[in-house]
Amino acid sequence: MKTEVKKAERQLERDMNAAARKWERDANRKLRATRPSVTYTTSERRYLSPVQQQAERQSYTHPERRDVFLCHAWDDREGAAKELHDLLESFDVDVWFSEKDVPLGTSLIRSIDNGLKMSRIGIVLVTPAMLGSLAGQGIADKELSALLATDRVIPVTHETTFEALRDESPLLASRSGLSTEDSSLTEVAIKIANAVRPEND
Repeated sequence: MKTEVKKAERQLERDMNAAARKWERDANRKLRATRPSVTYTTSERRYLSPVQQQAERQSYTHPERRDVFLCHAWDDREGAAKELHDLLESFDVDVWFSEKDVPLGTSLIRSIDNGLKMSRIGIVLVTPAMLGSLAGQGIADKELSALLATDRVIPVTHETTFEALRDESPLLASRSGLSTEDSSLTEVAIKIANAVRPEND
């Protein structure tokens, strides 16, 4: 009996936290400007459509989860990764980002593991630094392995190409994705936001 009461209390607390976060997101959304429109290629539409469906399903089954987990190389944490994080948040996407979500004195690996578990979609920011990290099999390589197992991944190449990625991770490169080769990082962020958190939700 006590176990059932504790379970019900935990569920109630999770529901209340999810409702509070939804209220906060809705309030913040009203303060933000509408996202600019972007143009999609055929392959982007084909790739992002199932991601959007997956994100929508996840939002119903796991309302407590973040919209995205941002996987990036350590060297990008104050550069491209932070820029993408800030852009996504400005477009009302709830992002798990190690720079703000790993408290000092806690286990980085354990925090990342929890962040992966508590996120609906994974964004992999592929830069020259990330390619080096994958070659060295660092923490980013472990994050990537976990994300690839979920089949909920959007690779984003920035200052590199999918051809270069194919040399380090053929499995990730085979998923197509988004690139800043023909779009700005802002446009890429809008496309991600539109897929994982449509403005009319």
